[in-house]
Amino acid sequence: MTLSDDQRLHGHLIGRQGSRLDLNTPVLVIELTALEANISTMAATVQAHGTALRPHAKTHKSVDIARRQIAAGAVGICCAKLGEAEALADGGIHGLHITSPVVTPQAIARLMALQETCPDVSVVVDNLQNVADLDQAARPGLTVLVDIDPGFHRTGVSSPEAAVAAARAISAARNLTYGGVQFYCGREQHIVDYAERHAAMVTRTAYLKTVLSALAEAGLPPDIITGSGTGTHRIDLDLGVFTELQAGSYVFMDDQYRDCDLTGAGPDDPPFQPALFVDASVVSANASGLVTVDAGLKAFATEGHPPRPVSLEARYAFMGDEHGALVADGIETALKVGNRISLSTPHCDPTVDRYDSYHVVDGDSLKDIWPVSARGRSR
Repeated sequence: MTLSDDQRLHGHLIGRQGSRLDLNTPVLVIELTALEANISTMAATVQAHGTALRPHAKTHKSVDIARRQIAAGAVGICCAKLGEAEALADGGIHGLHITSPVVTPQAIARLMALQETCPDVSVVVDNLQNVADLDQAARPGLTVLVDIDPGFHRTGVSSPEAAVAAARAISAARNLTYGGVQFYCGREQHIVDYAERHAAMVTRTAYLKTVLSALAEAGLPPDIITGSGTGTHRIDLDLGVFTELQAGSYVFMDDQYRDCDLTGAGPDDPPFQPALFVDASVVSANASGLVTVDAGLKAFATEGHPPRPVSLEARYAFMGDEHGALVADGIETALKVGNRISLSTPHCDPTVDRYDSYHVVDGDSLKDIWPVSARGRSR
C-alpha cells in the first residue's frame, strides 16, 4: 500500500510523547478532546429537544469524524455535493443527504450509482424538470425533498405554491419517494448578535410555516423538515419546527462562529470549543516587531479576517502564498527561528479543503492521522 505524504512524514510519530512538536509545518491539527466534546455537546442538545441531527460534512469532509457523529446519535450525514457523498459512502457512511440539486445527466448517472450502494441516500429539488429527470433515471425508492428558498435566492422554490407543485410531482413519480422539505438559512448563521439573529429566524420560520401550511392543505405534509446550522441551532430548536438539524461547523468552532453569540449568553461563553488549528513554524526573525512563519495564503481560507495566534499577543498578516507575519512589539526577541505557533482557523470548511490529512493530537502527542476523505470533491 502506498503511504500518503502525511503518513510517510509523520506516521512514525503516532503515539510518541511530545510528537506534535516534530510535525512538519504547516500542518492541520485537530485537538481530539475538544472535537469529542463538541460532538457530544451537540448530540445531547439536539436529543434533549427530541430532534434528529444530520450533521453537515462540508465542514470536515471526513469519514472518521462522520463515524463519530453517527456513533453519538446522528441519523445520517449531509453533503453539499455529490462528490462528498461518494467519498463518504466509499467509507461505509449511510444516511447521506445531498443538500444541493443534482441536475446534469452525468451527475444524475453518478447519483444512480450511489443509490445502488447507499439505498437511503436523499436529494433535493427545486425544479419540476429535475423531478422528471430523476424519476426517469432512479430505481424505486429514491427519497427526494423540496428545497425551499429562504430568501437568499441561491437554490430553492420561491413560493408556497411552487413547493406544493414540486411535492405533487415527486409524490406522483413512479420511482421517487416524497421525503419532505429542506430550509437552510445560510445568511443568518453568522449574524453576530443573538437577538438580531433570533429575530431574523423568527421571520424566516414564519415564512416556512406558510409553506408547511400550504403543503398540509394539499395533503402533502412533510415527514422531514431539515435545515438549520451551528449559528441558529439553539434558536431553531426553541422554535420547534425542524425535525432534523444540519449543523456542521460546531465540530471545529472556527473564528467566524466564535465571534457569534450562539446561545444568548454572550460570545465569550460558547457551548463548543475550538478544535481545529494550523500549526506553523517561525522561519525568520530579522525584522523589528515581526517574525515570519511558514503558513501563508495556501494554508488558510482567506475570505474573512486573518487567523489568530493561540496563546500569543500578536497580529497575523499574510505575506504571500507560503508565509505569514506575526506582528507585535519585541516579538523578534520573544520567538526564535524554529519555534512553533498554533493559529486559529477563520473559516473551517475551505481551510480543511487545503489539506490531505488531519493530524489528531491529544495534548502534545500525535494520536492518529485521518484523511480528509472528500478533499476536492466539489463536483
